[in-house]
Amino acid sequence: MPVNALYRDDFYLSTCEAVVTAIHDDGGIELDQTCFYATSGGQPGDTGFLERADGSKITLGLTKHGSSKDIVIHVPVEGEAAPAIGEKLVLHVDWPRRYKLMRMHTACHLLSVVCPFPITGAAVGEDESRVDFDMTDTIDKDEVTAKLMELVAQNHPVYLQWITDEELAANPGIVKSKNVRPPIGLGRVSLVCIGEDSAIDSQPCGGTHVSETQEVGQIHIAKIEKKGKENRRFRIRFGVPGDEA
Repeated sequence: MPVNALYRDDFYLSTCEAVVTAIHDDGGIELDQTCFYATSGGQPGDTGFLERADGSKITLGLTKHGSSKDIVIHVPVEGEAAPAIGEKLVLHVDWPRRYKLMRMHTACHLLSVVCPFPITGAAVGEDESRVDFDMTDTIDKDEVTAKLMELVAQNHPVYLQWITDEELAANPGIVKSKNVRPPIGLGRVSLVCIGEDSAIDSQPCGGTHVSETQEVGQIHIAKIEKKGKENRRFRIRFGVPGDEA
């Protein structure tokens, strides 16, 4: 059953009520609506717990998509009790983890501004993210860090705009990823915009992000790796260079 994915319109929503609509053989739970982000586009799915009417908790270890992007499956950790179809639950996202991923994902977008090359791969993590670019240039990681922190300090707004699948198809140049296309088929595609009137950046993305660049905090490029003749991997970490804690 298609889910009402509340996180698509409110990245800061960490709790909501929902009703169980299906239980999978592996214990996966479908709900009529959810604030849990499902693994997609290089960003891990949310963890957290489902609260039952008696106050007991069902701890979730993974949130993933089903056979399509409009199906979200909440997977409990092994040994957790199963709810009943029709049962009402209160969802609680592990907010500190989600917020770190939001900050990191936004940092990846800023990196694509500083390094305007086609993206060949990306993975968002809680403590380190990576972005791969189709590039041959030699570039200094400290110089990239300085440019990133300049964008962070300028505190540009980060917001969503929605376009139709048809509008995306008519404007393929807005897609920065070389190998992965934005998901279509839901009727609309979200553009993550940075800066007033998208002055800094605008690109299709279904992940979660902070609302202004200063929320990213202190970040730096820890390493730039050569992954082939025309591929460079940038590793982003929180903190200042040399502080890898």
